[in-house]
Amino acid sequence: MSFELPDLPYAYDALAPYMSAETLEFHHDKHHLAYVNNGNNLLKGTEWEGKSLEEIVKGSFGKNQGLFNNAGQHYNHLHFWNWMKPNGGGNKLPEKLAKAIESDIGGYDKLREAFINAGVTQFGSGWCWLAVKDGKLEVMKSQNGENPLVQGATPILGCDVWEHSYYIDYRNRRPDYLAAWVDHLINWEYVEELFEKAS
Repeated sequence: MSFELPDLPYAYDALAPYMSAETLEFHHDKHHLAYVNNGNNLLKGTEWEGKSLEEIVKGSFGKNQGLFNNAGQHYNHLHFWNWMKPNGGGNKLPEKLAKAIESDIGGYDKLREAFINAGVTQFGSGWCWLAVKDGKLEVMKSQNGENPLVQGATPILGCDVWEHSYYIDYRNRRPDYLAAWVDHLINWEYVEELFEKAS
């Protein structure tokens, strides 16, 4: 299957003031499109042609760095747009997800702190994650385009901490971006959907 750039599930200005239309235009229309185009070029003629995106990400990791970088980022961004919604975020979580966060991480406040800290302490470009590993929820972080799939886990929430994700709106204030993202943008219903599939 070839990679395709999806439309955003909301208008470009729908996430303002926490993420501006300008950020989404650059991030979605230029950065994500580049991963799609580069990924499709690098996929041609490889053993992963015709495989699912997850198979490409897992299979190319450590074997074909160029393909992995672009496939990984395409996978991450397909979910990233859906991990956000207007009037999202905050501590009103679907019940099943809230119970799992309580038992595995110690509750929403601990999750918020650990997730933001993972993003703040990810040196350079990368992502912070909430993932299911061995049946339990875990906060993780990864560099560049890596994600929990290559660490034997299933991501159910991820925030992009590459500078292009926040620099227009927050300049170098990554902690402020992460706090705004968690408090105002997370689409918890989509997180629960992925959680139920991964459980």
